[in-house]
Amino acid sequence: MDAFLDPFLADLRELVECESPSSDHAAVARSADVVARVGAARLGVPPERVVLDGVTHLRWRLGSGPRRVLLVGHHDTVWPLGTLASRPFAVEDGVLRGPGCFDMLTGVVMAFHALASLDDVDGVTLLVTGDEELGSPSSRGLVEDEAREAAAALVLEASADGGALKTARKGVSLYDVRVTGRAAHAGLEPERGVNATLELAHQALVVAALGDPDLGTTVTPTAARSGTTTNTVPAAASFSVDARVRTIAEQDRVDAAMRSLRPVLEGAVVEVLGGPNRPPLEEPLSAALFARARRLAAELGLPELTSVAVGGASDGNFTAGVGTPTLDGLGAVGGGAHADHEHVLVEPIAGRTALVAGLVADLLSDLPGRASAEPSGATNDLLRTGGLRP
Repeated sequence: MDAFLDPFLADLRELVECESPSSDHAAVARSADVVARVGAARLGVPPERVVLDGVTHLRWRLGSGPRRVLLVGHHDTVWPLGTLASRPFAVEDGVLRGPGCFDMLTGVVMAFHALASLDDVDGVTLLVTGDEELGSPSSRGLVEDEAREAAAALVLEASADGGALKTARKGVSLYDVRVTGRAAHAGLEPERGVNATLELAHQALVVAALGDPDLGTTVTPTAARSGTTTNTVPAAASFSVDARVRTIAEQDRVDAAMRSLRPVLEGAVVEVLGGPNRPPLEEPLSAALFARARRLAAELGLPELTSVAVGGASDGNFTAGVGTPTLDGLGAVGGGAHADHEHVLVEPIAGRTALVAGLVADLLSDLPGRASAEPSGATNDLLRTGGLRP
């Protein structure tokens, strides 16, 4: 029996087998019940349930001291109810599978076991939200408020390829460009119409040109809608835009350009809805935390940590957006997020959990009255061996 891995996998199995598609509030509530029970068993205290717009989020505020460290995760997944029937929880040849295992239920269980291994967690907040996969529409303010109180945020999202931590994430802006034209019969008098499809095409080309490959900025027209029948000049059209940027300055530039779109065809009207959805996690906000993580990984005898900048977003964008130093990608090593081949490599789990525990202990030691960065008791064993108590 593996004193760490067996109970860890048992906890993870409970979470994976309670399906939690983000858009199903009842399913997310059931998942929150399971996460709360598993977390309370490990941490010794139940969480606070925070229900916003029908979505259940969980918050553990451990101890009574000032908030020092925020751990962030989510228990919702992209998988619809019934996915378990075709992709059940399974561990075979060192690979763990099941819907949501990589993104990001393993990270949630890592947080529980990392904190449970520490003798002192006064000043730690663990926030597990229920709508991250939708863009955190109800939980964004909750994440930002908790981050403002903390000196550092550790995000237990899955790692990048090879276990790399995510030290930068692009910011995301989402827009809907709506075009109003004028309908006319396409065969009898098309000249009397204002063709919304043609105006849409003009605008899509202008929008696509806002990207800047040298700066890593992508501005991508995506889903388009236009017209009603094949013999009618379309009176209305629209298209969505996904913009990804590395810096706030670029996010502001793109936003200003989107707001300045003007119609090309006489009589057409262009309206731009939406705007910045997530600010970027910029490298400087991760640098010091990544240096700590590299040092601790070396002390633990773990493989040398690497880092990467990614285009995808997480709640780490929000913690960084309020100015809180943030380190992301501390969770599972594996791959296949949102895909049929989603999986987690079992072997790195113990070491990654030890790294999270070490980071929390190291950050707490910065508080006045905490005598040393060197944890004691069970945590000393953790840092020496990478093992965790059950």
